[in-house]
Amino acid sequence: MKRVALHRLRSYQPNQVETALQELLQPLGGIEAFVKPGRKVLLKPNLLSGKSPDQAVTTHPEIVRGMIHLVQQAGGLVSVGDSPGLGKPVQVAQKAGIMEVIEATGARFAPFAESVPVRIGSGTFHQLELARDILDADLIINLPKLKTHQMMGLTCGVKNLFGAVVGMRKVRLHLQAGADKRFFALMLLDLAEKVAPALTVVDAVVGMEGNGPGSGDPVPIGTLLAGSNPLAVDAVACELVGVKPDVVWTQKVALERGLPGATLAELELVGEALEALKLSSFKPSKTTDVNFGLPKFLKNRLKHTTTARPVIEHPQCVLCELCAKHCPPQVMSMRDGKLRIDHDSCIRCFCCQELCPQGAIVTEQGLLLKLASFLKAD
Repeated sequence: MKRVALHRLRSYQPNQVETALQELLQPLGGIEAFVKPGRKVLLKPNLLSGKSPDQAVTTHPEIVRGMIHLVQQAGGLVSVGDSPGLGKPVQVAQKAGIMEVIEATGARFAPFAESVPVRIGSGTFHQLELARDILDADLIINLPKLKTHQMMGLTCGVKNLFGAVVGMRKVRLHLQAGADKRFFALMLLDLAEKVAPALTVVDAVVGMEGNGPGSGDPVPIGTLLAGSNPLAVDAVACELVGVKPDVVWTQKVALERGLPGATLAELELVGEALEALKLSSFKPSKTTDVNFGLPKFLKNRLKHTTTARPVIEHPQCVLCELCAKHCPPQVMSMRDGKLRIDHDSCIRCFCCQELCPQGAIVTEQGLLLKLASFLKAD
């Protein structure tokens, strides 16, 4: 059975984090079960954008510091890198407090500057372009932040690996998937299988609820999770915060395909008891699509009522136009002194909401979607 470990951690105090990480990994064989002396180890945190650690947008620097120390103690050669959704990697790492940790520990910063075409075989996307730093590493340790995600429902182990795709190539993949969340989830699952991190360690000490992954609310969860299968780790993360797998698209599609690790029943949970760590309340992201089986042609005709859409709250908008510059289908423009969205052409990827530095873009549900959400909640 696939093992997933859990451990309680209530704060990011440096003297507590490294000890907690050691205790988390002990039931999995310790860091030595994954890292051998002289091996090149890439740590892949979440560096979505240049936000301070207290905003819970990025993996906390103390988690990165603790993992660097553990890998170095095992004799590994450590690099740390990601491809942010917004901003230059160096600047994002500096603002997130991670560059300071890299410099203090003597680790190497991996800028994810160069892409290499990689065949995925018989997967949904036959070829992806991945960061050379990912491919050059002997093993990957995935360090996601547990957050809600407006498009996928939740971002954790599987979704965090999308950072292996560099810069504007992410935009191209969003365009290829369009509004089809299942298709995008299939790509993420294929990508996770290709990258194949040796270990996933989740920063869920403070996560994000609500309008994630960039503009939600920090929420104390007080837990670390770890496992060798990111899909299995995500299955436990869903249960931890009380989010049903059928609203997390990577889990939903993985269950439909019968992928190993997608269900709790096939997992062995070790460490602290999941029941003792579960949150009593957690605000999920808004549902953004009707999932009760409408035919695709009918969904297309009823697009505005069966899906959610991004809406600009103009009083908060500072007209930086970063959302418009990073909009995959380029359907945002300035008119009458305000940013506007062409909702007929919008693919509902919510990249604008994800990357808005002011949190000025919110999710508005269509009438039929609101009704479906109400009936499901009832």
